[in-house]
Amino acid sequence: MTITEIHWASQSAYPILSTLQIVPILGLFVLYGFRNSKYLINIGMVLAFIEMFFVIDLYRHFDQTNAAMQLAEQVTLLAPLSYHAAVDGMSVLFILLTGLLSIMVMAYGSIVPLERPKHLPFTVLIIEATLMSLFTTLDLLWFTLMSFVELILIGYMLRRWATSPDRDLAMTRYLQFMLTGILLLAIGISMLGWNYTHETGNAWTFDLLLLKDVAVNQEISSIIFFLLFYGLAIRIPLFPLHGWLPLTAEHGTVAIAPVFLLGLKVGIYALIRFVLPLLPEAVIQWHEYIVTFAVAGVFYAAVMAMMQVNLRRLLAFAVVSHTSVLIIGLFSLNQIAFEGAILLSINFGLATSGLLFMTGFVFWRTRTMLLQKLGGLFDHIPFIGIAFLISGLSIVGMPGTPGFDAAHLILEASIHRFGALITIAAALGNVVAAGFLLWAFQRAFLSPKVGSWNKKATKPASRPEKILAATIILTLLITGFYTEPWLGLIENSMHGLGELYSHLH
Repeated sequence: MTITEIHWASQSAYPILSTLQIVPILGLFVLYGFRNSKYLINIGMVLAFIEMFFVIDLYRHFDQTNAAMQLAEQVTLLAPLSYHAAVDGMSVLFILLTGLLSIMVMAYGSIVPLERPKHLPFTVLIIEATLMSLFTTLDLLWFTLMSFVELILIGYMLRRWATSPDRDLAMTRYLQFMLTGILLLAIGISMLGWNYTHETGNAWTFDLLLLKDVAVNQEISSIIFFLLFYGLAIRIPLFPLHGWLPLTAEHGTVAIAPVFLLGLKVGIYALIRFVLPLLPEAVIQWHEYIVTFAVAGVFYAAVMAMMQVNLRRLLAFAVVSHTSVLIIGLFSLNQIAFEGAILLSINFGLATSGLLFMTGFVFWRTRTMLLQKLGGLFDHIPFIGIAFLISGLSIVGMPGTPGFDAAHLILEASIHRFGALITIAAALGNVVAAGFLLWAFQRAFLSPKVGSWNKKATKPASRPEKILAATIILTLLITGFYTEPWLGLIENSMHGLGELYSHLH
């Protein structure tokens, strides 16, 4: 592989985006040098904090007043694969969330008893590196390859630290869905590359900035759109392509892999970064059908959540229901919708991770997720219960949480685009969601316990557990009461995409 050109923007004194991807990889060598240490996870946490330092440096260098992609880096590799990275406000928000959640996963892994815990910091750092690459690349082929690596690594986490004897069934279903999604994505981007060379006569490319300048042939635009959309919708996950999630949630890991898989809405990010800018005509043609399925998904998943007896399956359907609300907002196709969808994705990342971590602490005490076997936990672990409750309220958009402003923006965009009926349906779905999350909290923490607890279940929260719970609570409340900086970060970045669809309104 020959390198013919290297470039990075002069906004920083060093290639900061490459650094974000390389530092976790270098951390693997550090971990290997201390592989026999009993403090290996703690060393991994230190490395995650070092990565967070560079994440904050990225935020410091980013110019919020500039709508252009910034801090660009480019390396011409063996065609058609090329490294082209740059960030806008959306990228910076997702990168900040990735750095924070990586630290939290390391902390969680140091608290709960895991089988072969020394494997955890290695895996977390590799996944963090791939996620940094996903949120910085402008090349669709690079994005697809990194997505494949990330999903395989998360599959390893699901299998390695699963908590059920049916882990093989869950893993099989996960791989079936995810590999199908990657295949659809690969076919779709291949057709985009072919369209580029067919229309221009130039060599194949998958660079977003080059592809945007070439119109997609109308005869194939809908095909490409559905290949890319379905490839991403599987991992979002969006009804009716969510079949892998309840099984994986029930039989996989409680919190480690799901935090990366569900806490970071990579599929939503890719829709906004690649699909909406490249295929506007197909998006406009089909967006009403997508919203129709999303409305159905809101209520279907909410009803299914109310029927669950397993807390982990209930949270899985909660993710599907709220993701459908997010899709309704996103496909309202205006700047307010895009800003609301990004902010809601970040809120879901924090809140879903909070629910997963607290659920994990409950599981390692009780060794069960069956709601009829839980109850009475608030008397023993009240701080964990409060973190669970605040995370649930953030998902449904209660005032004081980041979900409130995000839901407001999405509903405002929806009523402008679709009118009252769809918007009321989305709002009602959110009300139903509030009901089943509060019901889950009541069953797990407040209901009288049937039978006797074992001694481990009545153990109060440890200091590390309280620190992680407090981090979740404070992050949600601070970002909820001070959303202006985050909206300011993405406002100018979404201006161009908003202009692209402005003729609809």
